[in-house]
Amino acid sequence: MPLNFPTFRPSSNPQLAPAETPVIQAPEMPLVVGLDIGTTKICAVVGMRNANGKVDILGMGKAVSHGVNRGTVANIELTVKSITEAVNEASTASGVDIGTVNVGIAGQHIRSHQQRNMLTRHDRQTEISREDVDRLRTEIFRVPQQAGYEIINVLAQDYIVDGEKDITNPVGMSGITLEGMFHVITGSVGAIMNIKRCVERANLEIEGLTLEPLASAQAVLGEDEKEAGVVLVDIGGGTTDVAIFHQNIIRHTAVIPLGGNVITHDIQEGCSVLFDQAEALKVRFGSAVAHSNMANEVVSIPGLRGREPREVSVHTLASIITARVKEIIKHVQFEIRNSGLEKRLSAGIVLTGGGAQLRNIKHIFSVLTGLEARIGDSREHLGNVSEEFKSPVYATVAGLVLTSLAEMDYRDKARIKTAEEEELSIDQQSKNPPGTIVAEGLLGRLLRGLGGLLADPDLNQHNRH
Repeated sequence: MPLNFPTFRPSSNPQLAPAETPVIQAPEMPLVVGLDIGTTKICAVVGMRNANGKVDILGMGKAVSHGVNRGTVANIELTVKSITEAVNEASTASGVDIGTVNVGIAGQHIRSHQQRNMLTRHDRQTEISREDVDRLRTEIFRVPQQAGYEIINVLAQDYIVDGEKDITNPVGMSGITLEGMFHVITGSVGAIMNIKRCVERANLEIEGLTLEPLASAQAVLGEDEKEAGVVLVDIGGGTTDVAIFHQNIIRHTAVIPLGGNVITHDIQEGCSVLFDQAEALKVRFGSAVAHSNMANEVVSIPGLRGREPREVSVHTLASIITARVKEIIKHVQFEIRNSGLEKRLSAGIVLTGGGAQLRNIKHIFSVLTGLEARIGDSREHLGNVSEEFKSPVYATVAGLVLTSLAEMDYRDKARIKTAEEEELSIDQQSKNPPGTIVAEGLLGRLLRGLGGLLADPDLNQHNRH
């Protein structure tokens, strides 16, 4: 989905533009805003690219998410309240009035499939243009989808020109038949409308919807990993998002309806504690692997209303967590097999999201999948940011900012190229008046030469004698 980017004005509210915050002039500094509407938190971030090509985060705001369940809006009013709180905090931190945002979308309603399209060109002599490729992609949006679903994005995978396969960029090539394979991402119309309604009720405009695993991939994956073959696993609060790349092309995406909150609920029930206590136990003492040396370790939980403290075994805690993590890994393995790339993932698995902070999570993923795993964060793309923001927890919202800036760069390059082509065309017209042959093929030159011979009066006179 093409993204149009917002312009920002300095805040007119003194409370949103404190004296120590520099005034930002929008025409000189292109800014973008990412809005991550998650199950556990809602986060808004204002970012811009610096002179070194890194991204500076000018302001961040976050709020507890009360109205979202497994990535899907369950309560409009509560979600709007959380969005407003996060955006206001980001505005205060950056000194910028936020009017438009790039929104991340996920949830168990997200689906994806492959779609092929073809167009026939009428002139082999002219090059395949960017307009031809864009038209091939745009036509996919007109293909009817399953009832109740609509297309969120269409991502090119590869192209075929006159039967020649595995072409990544056909622009500039010659050919009559242009085919393309596209990765089509769809979502529930109702779920998408609810997200849009929440953002609009928060007095914001949506400039684009970005699938959250793709945003996270933009933040934590290297180009070499995407080329070699890699699985991104973003373990969020409500869902686990999967994106698989190979040869620098997105090959498969999926949303697994299990996340960190499910683990917390398991601890709550298994240890008979409150949800907040279960979350604290998971974060401070939890482990994705249960070791025998944990058997004698216990954690004391304060009792309710004067009751005696409750003791929780660290080994029991780890066993509960391990059982659920293994289930998540089984779902990830299913998606890997479903992609058909299980033997071509040289870069292994990259874990990110809040669940990636769980102790020993990298080890258990490596053991059970047989693939090397690492924890991914966005620090290599970031410039002036706090240490907190470099955490895997903020990979998705960092990716939303990076995705928006990348799209902005793409549009700027396209605009420059179009201007250069127009200038060249005008220059050629000035040097070659109407009727002048600028360029012709070999056949054209032969026919023109033959025509000249037939029109030679001396040759015609000789033939009559």
